[in-house]
Amino acid sequence: MNGRKRVWADIDLDAISHNLGVIRSRIREGGKIMLVSKADAYGHGVIPIARHVLSRNEVAAFGVGDSEEALELREAGIDAPILILGAIVEDEDELVVANDIAICAHSMSRIRQLEREARRQGRKCRIHIMVDTGMGRLGPFADKALELAQVVVDSEWLTLEGVATHFSSSQNVDDPFTQLQARRFDEFRDRLIASGVPVPVFHAANSGAVLFEDGATHDLVRVGAAAYGMIDRKKPGAETLRPALALRTQIIYLKDVPPGTPISYNRMYTTPKKTRIATLPIGYNDGLRYALSNRWSVLVNGQKAPIVGAISMDYCMVDVGHLPNVRAGDVCTLIGRDGDQELTVTDWADALRTVPYEVTTGLGRRVKRIHRPERCRPSLAVRSTRTSTTPPRTDQERAAEVS
Repeated sequence: MNGRKRVWADIDLDAISHNLGVIRSRIREGGKIMLVSKADAYGHGVIPIARHVLSRNEVAAFGVGDSEEALELREAGIDAPILILGAIVEDEDELVVANDIAICAHSMSRIRQLEREARRQGRKCRIHIMVDTGMGRLGPFADKALELAQVVVDSEWLTLEGVATHFSSSQNVDDPFTQLQARRFDEFRDRLIASGVPVPVFHAANSGAVLFEDGATHDLVRVGAAAYGMIDRKKPGAETLRPALALRTQIIYLKDVPPGTPISYNRMYTTPKKTRIATLPIGYNDGLRYALSNRWSVLVNGQKAPIVGAISMDYCMVDVGHLPNVRAGDVCTLIGRDGDQELTVTDWADALRTVPYEVTTGLGRRVKRIHRPERCRPSLAVRSTRTSTTPPRTDQERAAEVS
């Protein structure tokens, strides 16, 4: 037995630390880093990563997509500040407030509902206002955002912890629309300050803005793709990032076949000559998209071998007839480096005409995430999250952590 899984993702925690160091070198002195960890840390496995970066004091907070992701962190003992970057629905208010989770509020009705729930529980709720400067998604425009901020400040049960915006095109180097959004956000910040609304934290920059723009001048940056090394390293500013994820499987069966042998469903591929076909236990249920049938290669013993035939739910086939000494149990790399060859997540995304985040978040639950090296704290002080009665930290304590 070789001790390997059917299919696994090696997650390099030191690469994440390295990337966070690159990010820190590009933000202003005293600026804080929020690690965007939604969608299970973009498919990388959120809990081991959260413990790792906290053990090294590399981030100040975590940004998640919804309340379930926030509560997952709390249940794992992650007591750092957490911000829900997306929307919540009414039934989520109780647990969010009870577990001291900050919320991006987008409407007056949601703010009032959170205020009622905070009053009922007798504990304050932390709010961030997301102003729309050009994303056209969540958040009000400037005038309404100013009104919402004032309502939060005036409430006995709400704390205005931050004001934010979201750049729509910062993945493009020197994008003029990102620069326009940054100016709009700075103008809104000036309006808030002039109106006397106290805001501890202003944040706008995501990964692209940190790497490609002068967009890291506020109190906090929100980084996901850059932290996980998922930015195209050919872009200026991203050259020194290190990919954190490698996707691997192993050969489970080898078969010599004659010319004219159909391979997989619907005979999408027929062997043109005598060759050797390797079967790999990875398919579209694991994230190897059907659209890559006959269009992608894997690395076997440091050399490329093409996927042939239709990718099925559980398996794919690879032509290894040109490679010597291939054996069952040999490791196959679908994303990552093997010898002098490398297949990147951006290569995979380009082949699918999609974004790298769709690739890693699409890796199925059968893909075992193996975090190396294991330097995470073995345990953290776990709070009783879903039935918590622990008093929240004071506003001063919170502001010191994220501002």
